[in-house]
Amino acid sequence: MKLSLASDHGGFQYKEAIKEHLLSLGHEVIDCGCFGTESVDYPEFGIAAAELVRDGRVDRGIVICMTGIGMSIATNKVKGIRCALCGDLKSAELTRKHNDSNVLAMGAGIIPLSLALEITDTWLSTEFEGGRHARRIGIITAYEAGKEQV
Repeated sequence: MKLSLASDHGGFQYKEAIKEHLLSLGHEVIDCGCFGTESVDYPEFGIAAAELVRDGRVDRGIVICMTGIGMSIATNKVKGIRCALCGDLKSAELTRKHNDSNVLAMGAGIIPLSLALEITDTWLSTEFEGGRHARRIGIITAYEAGKEQV
């Protein structure tokens, strides 16, 4: 799978560990930054990773900051992105099955790295179920396109 990966300074160490993990599993990774622990503005990195997903240049994206909240807010501003903030395995599984999330956000200051790696693996290996969930994603997509159906 081809993935975009981004973090801010607070998530940098997790990003590097996740990148190494993904590469060891044979995934292709485009690292959108940041590239160190010096303070940076997270939106530029999260948005860059999300735009790669939106443009079809990667299959999915993963973003990390201290809580995961800022990155999820920023990436969800990109049209077509369904970023899910996950801190447990069940959420990682269900956001793929039910929401067809295409970006995963995690908080380096919230969960241990070992759990972040497990969440990553669960999220990557879970497929979208479709069916009634596809209809719901369609409603979101239509609204995003300016066709209010709600």
